[in-house]
Amino acid sequence: MFGRWLGNRTNRVQRMSPLAAVRTPPDAGVLSCRVVDPVNEPVRGAELAVSDPMGRRVVTGGTDPYGTFVATVPAGEYRLAVSAEGYAPYRATALVGENALASLGDVTLQVAQPPEPPAPGDWEVEPLHSSIGFTARHIGLARIHGRFNSFAGVVRIAERVEQSAMHVVIDAASIDTGVRMRDDHLRSADFLDVQRFPTLEFYSDRFVHKGGSRWAVTGALSLHGVTRTVTLDTEYLGLGNGMEGEVRAACRSTTELHRDDFTVSWQSMLARGIAAIGPSIRVDLDVQIVPRG
Repeated sequence: MFGRWLGNRTNRVQRMSPLAAVRTPPDAGVLSCRVVDPVNEPVRGAELAVSDPMGRRVVTGGTDPYGTFVATVPAGEYRLAVSAEGYAPYRATALVGENALASLGDVTLQVAQPPEPPAPGDWEVEPLHSSIGFTARHIGLARIHGRFNSFAGVVRIAERVEQSAMHVVIDAASIDTGVRMRDDHLRSADFLDVQRFPTLEFYSDRFVHKGGSRWAVTGALSLHGVTRTVTLDTEYLGLGNGMEGEVRAACRSTTELHRDDFTVSWQSMLARGIAAIGPSIRVDLDVQIVPRG
């Protein structure tokens, strides 16, 4: 009797739809895959984008700790793009039927080759195609976007890139948020105090390769008369040629600064009833460098 019950139960499980555990609308199906590396280990946090044949984004998401991605989508044909730090992008197509599971199985990502580094020697920041921007919150509400319009920098690329060094100088008075009254206040003694501290400077001789195109550039930032250690989370974008054929290299970097670390007092500002910018600031850099002539 027990054997008959177990056999009947097994038959019922086998007859169940693969979507039994996933609720789907009548005209939808499920798209799934497992993202793994070349040794079949799951890739956590890989980013996936599912688009229709017209290129319109339908759904995005990331893999779980087991490398799995599952999405419910209307029945139809889709393009899947998979990306993960340190790996080459992967693309595939899938046809999803109504109340059906479209599984791509294991998607194996190949390790990306890092971009060719700049040649050893002295390079300089090309300001025309570079930017130093920042984002902060206004009293914890709307975001303020700004930039510094005047800066210069040099980078000495060593035979081993990890032994390279860089020095960047920023004109503090060139701060620009698009509002003259606010910019004047940011230049005042409440904030940057440009009369006493006309420049911000960053010097680094520690370049750490994090894998693929990712680097950590750690150095000393001098701001408002205070020097603190700052690490730039950097993505090296590789080499290219300008309009006149000159070689140039590019990178993107981000970091977060806390104003209290540089003795820019929040309390004194509140006492005056002026709250122009929040306590933490995200800094975004897009930099191109060219050989120093």
